[in-house]
Amino acid sequence: MLRYLTAGESHGKCLIAVLEGMVAGLRIDTALINDELRRRQAGRGRGKRMSMESDKANCLSGLRNGVTIGSPIAIMIENRDFSIDRLPAVLCPRPGHADLCGSLKYNFNDARNALERSSARETAARVAVGAVCRIFLSKFDIRVKSRIAMIGGIWGGGGDAEGKLVIERIDTARKKGDTLGGIFEVVSTGIPAGLGSFSFADRRLDGRIAGSLMSIQAIKGVELGLGFRAAEEYGSGVHDAIYHDTKKGFYRKTNNAGGIEGGVSNGEPIVFRCAMKPISTLARPLDSVNMRTKSPAKASVERSDVCAVESAAVVAEAVLSFELAAAMLEKFGGDSLGETKRNFDGYIKQIKRF
Repeated sequence: MLRYLTAGESHGKCLIAVLEGMVAGLRIDTALINDELRRRQAGRGRGKRMSMESDKANCLSGLRNGVTIGSPIAIMIENRDFSIDRLPAVLCPRPGHADLCGSLKYNFNDARNALERSSARETAARVAVGAVCRIFLSKFDIRVKSRIAMIGGIWGGGGDAEGKLVIERIDTARKKGDTLGGIFEVVSTGIPAGLGSFSFADRRLDGRIAGSLMSIQAIKGVELGLGFRAAEEYGSGVHDAIYHDTKKGFYRKTNNAGGIEGGVSNGEPIVFRCAMKPISTLARPLDSVNMRTKSPAKASVERSDVCAVESAAVVAEAVLSFELAAAMLEKFGGDSLGETKRNFDGYIKQIKRF
């Protein structure tokens, strides 16, 4: 079973990720992990913290001469801004953040104790884990990518999302002391049919991926394939007709299902879209309440981004990569990369002979 755990606070000494269950014999290029960490820090609308940090992965265990040995892989990302013990108390919780509910849960009268862990800074550790899983998936010609569909109400995919209108919208939000969200799409190609389960609810591939995507900070909605639009159409316009070719095998001309039917991958690209809310920290804060005095106050202001949709898309790629790697190992097993590949190759031959 593949699983991971992250540790660390936004302004703590470091972030730590421990990945357990990765096969032995997989060569890990730390430069590839660092490339993903750089991608996470990029994008229009990011705050000053990104210019301060230069995230780099330090693999502490699980490798020998750059190759996995089957033991847990520990990855450390140091925080240059290590100031958690010197930072002031946060008494006026920010609407939309975990400040208040986290303080109520743990009986804190200082919301910093909650926000330091609930911060999206934690996603750097998840990106590192996802990068290792990407390397594993690449051995089976499985790829994961993303694209921006909308930022701040401006639609149009990669072209417009990188264009003048979006830049102007982000600049306007910054001047107003406000923030923006958006929608991005994350896609995986090369996935074989048969991952997941229709027999067990907790093993349904769509449920596992959707839950993981929803766990990303600020994600408020997830849809697979045609998603909510499917509810508006006749079944004849939604379901993907099945065809067969002696070379292709079974295939579809459409992919409204998003690559998953009945909780099981069907061999088509897996396509999810995620809706990200605007960042909770506003330079012109909303009304709040001082947790100690209970008097009205403006919400606290922390150093933050204006827009982080592009960064969230990179995190979603990492999350999807982990879930697909976990499903692959669940299906094909193996303690070493060679053993998993043999099992995988045998299954692909079986599908082609069907």
